[in-house]
Amino acid sequence: MFRTGFRCIVANFVLGQRSMSQSSLAGQIAIVTASTDGIGLATAQALGQRGAHVVVSSRHQANVDRAVALLQSGNIDVTGTTCNVGKSEDREKLVQKTVERFGGVDILVSNAAVNPFFGNIMDSTEAVWDKILDVNVKSAFLLTKLVVPHMQKRGGGSVVFVSSVTGYQPVQTLGPYSVSKTALLGLTKALAPELAQSNIRVNCVAPGVIKTQFSMPEASYITGETITATGGMSCRL
Repeated sequence: MFRTGFRCIVANFVLGQRSMSQSSLAGQIAIVTASTDGIGLATAQALGQRGAHVVVSSRHQANVDRAVALLQSGNIDVTGTTCNVGKSEDREKLVQKTVERFGGVDILVSNAAVNPFFGNIMDSTEAVWDKILDVNVKSAFLLTKLVVPHMQKRGGGSVVFVSSVTGYQPVQTLGPYSVSKTALLGLTKALAPELAQSNIRVNCVAPGVIKTQFSMPEASYITGETITATGGMSCRL
């Protein structure tokens, strides 16, 4: 139930409308990273159900194939590709395949994240920080940088970063991961005013605990904001 509500929040951000029933994404082209399970898959499904052409991705081909088959069974126009967002060649392939298949990019939902470390933050290593920041933060920016020219050609677009409640209230055993999610809040604020000049909105969602393997605003006027979906958990930064 929580996952369904969360995907509606993401979809409404993208749609720029008051409610799902009032809007359509027909003809829009959406990339959703880490989208073969959990939040990413639910988001891809929500966008596809509103008429968007959807591109899903994950690191493993078998997962991509399974997600594509599932979405196609719901009459969603979807394609998929393997993509490790931490690798520049994979990011470029993802965008290139999207443009070749559908003709452009209107929507980016940056959902991919890793957490290779559990424990006291003082025990974390440089390698841990490099991995977490590369995937959770740098890739989100670099993917945005890749899709913005395509959005500009189509007159605008929407970027949504998936942060976390831990970006507001770090979890003791998830220190580096929590910091990376805080960084996405700042990235949203930094990008929004600059990209607004190109009619591209940049927003962020910060979910609480959602059952995944890893663990309704008027959106047309919203950019640079983070919406929390935390089941009542206190969030302040």
